[in-house]
Amino acid sequence: MSMEVVTDVTRQMLLVALLVASPVLVTALVIGLIVSILQSVTQIHEMTLTFIPKILAIVGMLLLLLPWILRTLVDFTIQSFNSMNIYISNGITF
Repeated sequence: MSMEVVTDVTRQMLLVALLVASPVLVTALVIGLIVSILQSVTQIHEMTLTFIPKILAIVGMLLLLLPWILRTLVDFTIQSFNSMNIYISNGITF
């Protein structure tokens, strides 16, 4: 495989990983920010107060987006396996 092919496959892999992980990470970021603002306003600095809302939001988001996440990963896997035929037919050169 040439360096361009390896770069393209790696780029696609990282984009899919970012696409799948970003909704959950953004949810955790927003919930953490809201809880931090509430802690600053009320001056309650309990460490466990930040974890429980984040965990509940992340679990809820995963349950909501699980079909989409699985479909995205399955589509990427199918596309990767189909691309292997092209790479093999062109010959693998390093």
